[in-house]
Amino acid sequence: MSLDNLVRALSLRVVARRCPSLASQKASGVPLARTVTGILLLCLLLLAAPATPAEDVREATLPNGLKILLLEDHRSPVVTIQVWYRVGSRNEQLGKTGLSHLLEHMMFKGTTTHGPKVYATLIERNGGNDNAFTAQDYTGYYVNISSDKLDIVLSLEADRMQNLTLDPKEFDAERQVVIEERRTRTDDNPVGALVEELNALAFKAHPYGWPIIGWMEEIKRLTVEDLRQYYRTYYVPNNAVLVAVGDFAAPDLLRKIEATFGKIPRGPDPPLVRSVEPEQRGERRLILKKEAELPFVFFGYPVPNYRSSDSYALDLLSTLLSEGRVSRLYRRLVYEQQIALDAGGDYTRLALDPDLFTFYAQVMPEKSVEEVERALLSEVERLKMELVDERELARAKNQLEAAFLFGQDSIFRRARILAVNEMAGGWRLMDAYLPAIRAVTREDLRRVAQTYFAADRRNLAILVPLKPEPKP
Repeated sequence: MSLDNLVRALSLRVVARRCPSLASQKASGVPLARTVTGILLLCLLLLAAPATPAEDVREATLPNGLKILLLEDHRSPVVTIQVWYRVGSRNEQLGKTGLSHLLEHMMFKGTTTHGPKVYATLIERNGGNDNAFTAQDYTGYYVNISSDKLDIVLSLEADRMQNLTLDPKEFDAERQVVIEERRTRTDDNPVGALVEELNALAFKAHPYGWPIIGWMEEIKRLTVEDLRQYYRTYYVPNNAVLVAVGDFAAPDLLRKIEATFGKIPRGPDPPLVRSVEPEQRGERRLILKKEAELPFVFFGYPVPNYRSSDSYALDLLSTLLSEGRVSRLYRRLVYEQQIALDAGGDYTRLALDPDLFTFYAQVMPEKSVEEVERALLSEVERLKMELVDERELARAKNQLEAAFLFGQDSIFRRARILAVNEMAGGWRLMDAYLPAIRAVTREDLRRVAQTYFAADRRNLAILVPLKPEPKP
């Protein structure tokens, strides 16, 4: 057997064991000689990335309600500590949008134990890096640091879970920072403003229609007392999950977490979000006229989240349509028809509540909005009428499988995958993901497109550029 044939044979065995959807390409008629090198490289990399078997995750819940997920990873002497709170923009109320994001900023502004900026300074002095993020369903804080310094992180996180100062002067200064952030990312950003308008159009009752950063006028009216009440309500151990992945012994780390966080009293259970978006009846459409260089077409359909078995087919459709330059939307609108500079879409399967499946395209200069809109809708109708090609489906499965497994390659991403699944419905959801993706058929894709991409469920937002006003 020649070296080339040996490589091909070995690659097929690797593929069959760890990448069955890739191996299926041989049966579907894809020339193996053209793909085997890429397959071999991909699967060797995937084999180097450790999987996360359920038995490797140490799960515990303290008497005060704090959920703990620990996963040992001894490849490097580092650890990531992440504290996720089950609160995001969906937990706010009209008149006080932006509280979650503003509180995230204030979590770095000092406690009764440590003054302003001390948190970040201590982490930096000890060679770590830290940051935070706010989403619709949760707020998360993380530190990546050498494993011999994790005691410092535990102490700091436990401190700001219960002793945040919320100084009025710091609050006023940070609110101005958020106002400028909103102005830059949304008010002065045509596409950001269009996305905000689309969400507000699509959600009439549910808080997913509100911007995570908050409405500008409501940010300006927030008070430090609003923030204190929000902090007391949601930043309690029984509303938090601590995830640690890295170079540690799980039993030892669990004892340290119990010693630092176990003393924090349990709080009242935060109120549930009871808003349910009513069924949409009829297409909704808006035109946003704003200073911009090019028109933009954006539309979305209400779809179910992870609680529906259809979510796996929707995830595959999103990848097939918009993941990379070989995706269907980019290939058709940008390469072949040359009517768009960019095209794609998005779907969030692990949302707590049903969200939107979106499509978008930035119109090419000298091309019309109407032409691009027709082309996008034509691709939607094509999904409803035709079965996708077997090779196209196999490629989308490969992309999702590779992304999932590559996500295990760093301790930060391993922790994030655990946390995102835990925030949605439990970290063990991840165990069912790849088998369910592999089981999706072409008929499933056509069926979900017919079910959810109906014309009377469409929300469409179009950006119409205005010429810049002459400056004095």
